[in-house]
Amino acid sequence: MLVVGMYRRHLGIGLVAAALSLGSVAVAQGDNASQARQHAVRADAALKAGHPDQAIPEFEALLRIDPTNVDAQANLGVLLYFKQRFDLAEEHFRSALAGEPSLSKIRGLLGLSERALGQRDAAIDDLQQALPQLDEPKFAKQVGLALLELQSAKQDLAGAVATAQQLRSKAPEDPEILYASYRTATDLAGDSLLSLSLAAPNSGQMQMAIAHELLRVRDLPGAIASFRRAIVANPALPGVHFELAEALYASPNTADHPLAEQEYRKAVAANPQDLQAKVRLADVLVERSAMDEAAGLYQQALKANPHNVDAAVGLAHIDSERGDDAAALPLLEQAIADDPSNMLARFRLSTVDRKLKRLEDAKRELAEYQKLKALKDKLRGTYSTMKLAAPGTSDAETPESGGMSH
Repeated sequence: MLVVGMYRRHLGIGLVAAALSLGSVAVAQGDNASQARQHAVRADAALKAGHPDQAIPEFEALLRIDPTNVDAQANLGVLLYFKQRFDLAEEHFRSALAGEPSLSKIRGLLGLSERALGQRDAAIDDLQQALPQLDEPKFAKQVGLALLELQSAKQDLAGAVATAQQLRSKAPEDPEILYASYRTATDLAGDSLLSLSLAAPNSGQMQMAIAHELLRVRDLPGAIASFRRAIVANPALPGVHFELAEALYASPNTADHPLAEQEYRKAVAANPQDLQAKVRLADVLVERSAMDEAAGLYQQALKANPHNVDAAVGLAHIDSERGDDAAALPLLEQAIADDPSNMLARFRLSTVDRKLKRLEDAKRELAEYQKLKALKDKLRGTYSTMKLAAPGTSDAETPESGGMSH
């Protein structure tokens, strides 16, 4: 039941909102029933004719006869909302919700009215209640972005992050929503970094945070130095050896790779349940041809988690190098089933398919690899112009670079 839809072009308003069906406005019973029905019919006719201003007094007259009429309260509220009479619209929205609290679209409009009137806390409460129930994409976006703005202004960054996640679940590819989500996450990260710097400026966690900021701007030597300072501050800091190992292994200086192996071993010793540390250690071992130890680590990771894609790709590589392409095949197929965007798995499966004379399969996988590589190259180019490290990409991902499963 969309009041606005009947005359949105007439009002020149881009917001899409929904209220109740005008064609079935419930009217009072008894002596005034006939009069009330006449007002409802005239309001309906005015809207269908594209004359919303003429519908307003008809709804007002109907409500003087029957103030509890939820349909009329809601529809009059919508009409007044689009005339930007937010104070009057708010009253009618509240009356409608008092009679029928489940009207999520009306609650969304109430929240937007409260926002326009500067009633920030009330607006946040009503918009939060409405958003999860809204299924009309444009209106949900309008409500969600308004809520996000209010929460950010109030410095409720945790609430804003939750709202951004709801919006992304409703419209995962909307650029406006993605940008708002990025800004919210950036604000939260900045706030957390500031709080950390004030609470514990000399802590290992502070050095780790600095290292991550340096990685973003591709200052790998600076990040490595910060991770090492974090270890000095707290040698038992969870994850610090793994993080340092990752930075060392990503270094273009191959002399850093043996140092990465040492740090991966420390990470595994500190936490034997850290499967990714075992997988990364195996990757380094493969690089120096320590295949038996690497295969054992990959197998341990797969036993603990059969869907560990990096371990499957790594073990398949060892099997293929040993001439057992039949063993490599199901590992790579499972890896792609778990992560269709894994470039290295696609490339290696195309190689295994070719060796097993599965030529059409090999051709298909190579084509998929080339498409993924083109996308990641484009992503790298975009981030390169910003002098930032592209998330989720590394030169070591590509077979041409000689890299493993990083």
